[in-house]
Amino acid sequence: MKFFLTASFVFFLFSTAVFAGKLGSDCTFKGKKLYGKVKFVDSFPDFKVEIVNSFPDLKVLQVDSFPQSCGKWQTVDSFPDFKVQIVESFPDFKIQYVNSFPGVP
Repeated sequence: MKFFLTASFVFFLFSTAVFAGKLGSDCTFKGKKLYGKVKFVDSFPDFKVEIVNSFPDLKVLQVDSFPQSCGKWQTVDSFPDFKVQIVESFPDFKIQYVNSFPGVP
C-alpha cells in the first residue's frame, strides 16, 4: 500500500510537470516577463526561441515604442529587458510573429 501511494504521488508530480504550459498565464517564463526591450544575441541568452508559423507558445508583435503588454517586443542594441537567441532545435519556447493580437494564445 505504501509503495502504491508513493508511486501515485510521483506519477502525479511528473504528469503535472509534463503537461504544464511552458509560459505562465501572466506572460512570464522562468520569472521573466515576455514583453519589453529585447536584444538578439548569439551567446548567453535569457531565452532560446524557435520561430514557427503555427502552434506557437507566444505570439510576438514587433513595435517601435511602448512594448508594455504581453508579446510586444522592441528590438534594441543596449539596455535590454531580456536577451533572445534564435535556434532551430531545443528551444525554451516557440514564437510566431504576428501583425495583431500578440500574447499567449
